This record gives sequence, structure tokens and C-alpha cells, in this order.
Amino acid sequence: MSARPPRPHVALRHQAPLLVWLVLVWVFLWETLSLGNIIAGSVLALVVTRVFYLPPVELSGRFNIYWAGVFLVHFVTDLFRSSWQVAKQAFTPGVPRNAVIALDLRTSSDLIMTMTGHALTLIPGSLIVEVDRANTTLYVHVLDVDSDEDLESARHRIYQDEERLIRTIGTREEGARLDARKEPR
Repeated sequence: MSARPPRPHVALRHQAPLLVWLVLVWVFLWETLSLGNIIAGSVLALVVTRVFYLPPVELSGRFNIYWAGVFLVHFVTDLFRSSWQVAKQAFTPGVPRNAVIALDLRTSSDLIMTMTGHALTLIPGSLIVEVDRANTTLYVHVLDVDSDEDLESARHRIYQDEERLIRTIGTREEGARLDARKEPR
């Protein structure tokens, strides 16, 4: 039996937003904002992030409000457009053609990869089938694919969502790589 690899150390200041979020979840679960709940939530958040062997959530320390708004507008637009397409497809006779596509993401951030996957899963008509974390690849099931152009359109739309998330919370280096290489891998 092999030993676990050493856990990389992440400074508390990089995990501060995560710790605050965990404390908020704790307070919401107890439905009471009190000093005792805040202290208990803080201790529990520190124990969860420091004691248990979990991959550290590394945050960039950046949040771009403009790109967050752009992502939100496109997400809501995709939500309505996809809902309409799924409803239309439900009433269209015949068997729809579907596909599973592999997407090599341009980020190595677990957080951005997870957020991209969740955003895709929340949009009707798409579903994450598998995640290859080591190679940062998402396998996505998409509905209503009749041609290669439909596949490329779905792939392009997903890469745009990933780009918006990178520009919202990604590191400056990831943003610079996006500017240097507009085409996905």
C-alpha cells in the first residue's frame, strides 16, 4: 500500500473566501445568526480545510464583476434558449440525434473546471458524463446534434462559458494564456 502524496500547503488568505462560505453555510443550516454559531462554524471550517485530506481549493484572489455579469447574462440566455429547444424537441416526432463530446479545458483550476461543469449541467439539454481531472477534460452529452456544425457550435459555446469563468475568477496568467491562444486545445 502506497502512502498518500504530501498535501500542498495553501495559505489561509487564499482560502479565506472558502472559509467564509463554509461559515455562512453553517449559520444557514442552523437558521440562527449568533456568536456561538459563527464561532462553531469557523472552527468547523478550519477543521474541514486543514485536518481532512482533501485537495486544497486554490482561489486566485480575483473577482471581476464585469465578467461575472457577462457570464450571468449568457448563462440566463442559454438557460431560456435551451429550455425552449428541449421543449420543442419533446413535441417533435422522431428520435433526436445526440452526441458526447470531449472538451479539453484551457484551465488547470479544479474550481473553474467544476464551475464549468455545473453551469453546463444546469442548462437543459447538456449533461456532464465524465470528468478527467488529470487532463482537465470534460465529456459532455449534448442534445439535438444533426451535423458537424452543431457539434462545433456546442463546443464553441462551452469554451466561451469556460473563458467567461476564467476571466471572472481565474488568475492573471490564465487570462494572459487566453489572450495568447484564442483557439482551444
